[in-house]
Amino acid sequence: MLELANVSQGDILTIAILAVASFLFALVLTPIYTTIAFKQQWWKRPRTDSTTGEKAVEFNKLHKEKHKRHIPTMAGIVIVVATLLVTVLFNYSRAQTLLPLVALVGAGLVGLIDDIINLRGNSGVAGLRSQLKFSLVLLVALLGGWYFAFKLDYTSIAIPFTEQALELGALGVLALFTLVIISTANAVNITDGLDGLAGGLLTSAFTAYAFIALLQGHIGIAGFCATIVGALLAYTWFNVYPARFFMGDVGSFALGAALGVVAMLTDSVFILPIIAGVFVIETLSSFLQIASKRLWGRKIFKVAPIHHHFESLGWPETKVTMRFWILGQVAAFVGVAAAMISGIL
Repeated sequence: MLELANVSQGDILTIAILAVASFLFALVLTPIYTTIAFKQQWWKRPRTDSTTGEKAVEFNKLHKEKHKRHIPTMAGIVIVVATLLVTVLFNYSRAQTLLPLVALVGAGLVGLIDDIINLRGNSGVAGLRSQLKFSLVLLVALLGGWYFAFKLDYTSIAIPFTEQALELGALGVLALFTLVIISTANAVNITDGLDGLAGGLLTSAFTAYAFIALLQGHIGIAGFCATIVGALLAYTWFNVYPARFFMGDVGSFALGAALGVVAMLTDSVFILPIIAGVFVIETLSSFLQIASKRLWGRKIFKVAPIHHHFESLGWPETKVTMRFWILGQVAAFVGVAAAMISGIL
């Protein structure tokens, strides 16, 4: 049943204040970051090799003009720090915000290491090796899953449209939590490839979850999502084409992990693939491309993930981004509607 009636006007005002405060914090932090980033020359180094090892010729052809510009990376630090400051300073509902905040910071640290290696390394993959990166994200997910299952005592998940719960036990929930966090962190990382793309899609997704949490009466989670939305809007203001900076892995891993944790805490993990539908499509396109190249030696898409495929077909970068934003907004709306009629609220 919907529980919006149990939410006071003060709760809604608090959520709005958190979003605005985070937006303003991020705006204040942005010039500090950009001053340091340009002074230290934190230029994003383009990858020269594809995931399967061959030269990324088509990818670099698409972005040869962008690679001529010096564009700093690691701007995700602004989003993480703004969210951390607002959440800690306002000290609201610590019981509900502790886990997603720790996941945000923990996954962000993994991404930060990857970004630093991107800046200083000289290998074609431009960052951590995939196996090590996966292991570090896995560690963050396992620690979060342990807390979720054994400290918060979650042992089941809701099955939409059935009014029933699937009993998994603590270990089963731990495994599911780990899978969700790894999947969302990597999905956002894969999608973050065009100016403004990830920022706009994440804004829609976290807005949807803020509304779902609000309907459930989880004011702390709703406030956390709103805080991220505020920081994301400030980031996206500068990241739209032509991007002044990129969020880097510190942002994509942090925000992807936080999105997965919020889905678990709101017991709406089966709704997540709907709300994050564009992220799912992007990830699936990369998976299919890799599988096809390794199994049959041929590509399905001109370039993967799929946003680059549309670029290679001649779509301007801005058209790809804005059309994907529209798809993300539709997915978020459908996801919220599904949550409302599924019985999980």
